[in-house]
Amino acid sequence: MKKLLDTHAFLWFVLGDSRLGAAASFALVNPDNTLFLSPASYWEIAIKLSLGKYVLKGDFEPFMEQQISENDLRVLPISIRHASLVATLPFHHRDPFDRMLIAQAMAEQIPLVSGDRVLDAYPVARIW
Repeated sequence: MKKLLDTHAFLWFVLGDSRLGAAASFALVNPDNTLFLSPASYWEIAIKLSLGKYVLKGDFEPFMEQQISENDLRVLPISIRHASLVATLPFHHRDPFDRMLIAQAMAEQIPLVSGDRVLDAYPVARIW
């Protein structure tokens, strides 16, 4: 089954952070699941690194490439359809990165692995 990772879920998973929910952790290690990462997530990480909100032990690009490869993640490209859907979303959530993830999850009918309860206001399945 397909799963789309929210940015924090991706980071907490690859960094072994205990804040990752039990159901989310199970979904991410289950070999029957195909895990997707949005370019919105690595864009968000890059911006937060530049603002000093995140710190990585190494350089961003090799970190991302290694984690995507090691964790057998698929990149879910952002399509015009996804962007178009963002334009129609109600503003329950104002974060532009999360809004794109919501649109991708809705358009592709993929559950979103996220601890963000605000996402429950949208018609997406959330796993945490």
